[in-house]
Amino acid sequence: MPLRRAAALTVPMALVVSFSFSFAFAGAQGRRYDPLALTGAATPAPLDLTIADTPRHREIPIRVYLPAAKAPAPVVLFSPGLGGSRDGYAYLGQHWSARGDVVVVIQHPGSDDAVWENAPPAERLQALQNAASLQNYLLRIDDVTVTIDQITRWNAAAGHPLAGRLDLAHLGMAGHSFGALTTQAVSGQRTPTAGDAFNDVRIRAAIAMSPSSPSRGTPAQAFGAVALPWLLMTGTKDVAPVGDADVASRLAVFDALPPGHKYEVVLDRAEHSAFSDRALPGDVEPRNPNHHRAILAISTAFWDAFLRGDVDAARWLDGDGPRGVLEAADRWLKK
Repeated sequence: MPLRRAAALTVPMALVVSFSFSFAFAGAQGRRYDPLALTGAATPAPLDLTIADTPRHREIPIRVYLPAAKAPAPVVLFSPGLGGSRDGYAYLGQHWSARGDVVVVIQHPGSDDAVWENAPPAERLQALQNAASLQNYLLRIDDVTVTIDQITRWNAAAGHPLAGRLDLAHLGMAGHSFGALTTQAVSGQRTPTAGDAFNDVRIRAAIAMSPSSPSRGTPAQAFGAVALPWLLMTGTKDVAPVGDADVASRLAVFDALPPGHKYEVVLDRAEHSAFSDRALPGDVEPRNPNHHRAILAISTAFWDAFLRGDVDAARWLDGDGPRGVLEAADRWLKK
């Protein structure tokens, strides 16, 4: 196993999102870069698999979104929020795979939808609060490593549906809420007790939706040495029913990052559920369709730039491209 270096509520449901228009960028070679453009080629139906993690007596369900092309493609792992499953965040899996990436959504037993689905309605919030534990946080971190190990084996296994489909030299990690905490842990964050031991050197870039500052230590200690490209996404009303992360805690992550391919988008009036497939009980703001549009455009450009080495995508990201998909009150920062 390669050396590993370096809460919140989401109850997602699949939702198909499409866009009829987009903003493009004309690159130096005249090619128009547009992170929302799709080729129209049909992608396969999502593939549901289960990873048997025998040493931990644990089974990890995953959902794999494959691109239309058969050639090896960059891989993006996604960690759902607390109470979520592999069924959620379909709008991300569908778009990223249609753009040519393999997307693997990891379901984390112990902090997935089973936590709340079978509980009486009056007890669901408490069940979710109980699941937002250190134990489940550590289990999630190991789920990521085990998933990378297993899909690497499947990629080399003749006859397997994933055989030869994965370009694991170009691997990204993303997550929302509790999944953002998971993403932070494996892609550069340092912890007071483990240092950078949780980091997985196979990950090349990361996106954290609804990130959080650590409960112990300072943001600078946690994030001041992050070397990978990071994209953070949050909203001006991004507060969840579970966990103590407020908007200030989320914004402090970007402030603590060192310069060098670090980005942050803050969506105006976006609540915690803006990054998932549907509204949550207790939401006040009406859902803004442009939020998903902006999330897809900016995240796609980020993957293209840092997993594919697409120069036009990097220029779009570092230039005026993001402002073209954001609304006037949204904030865009980079360093």
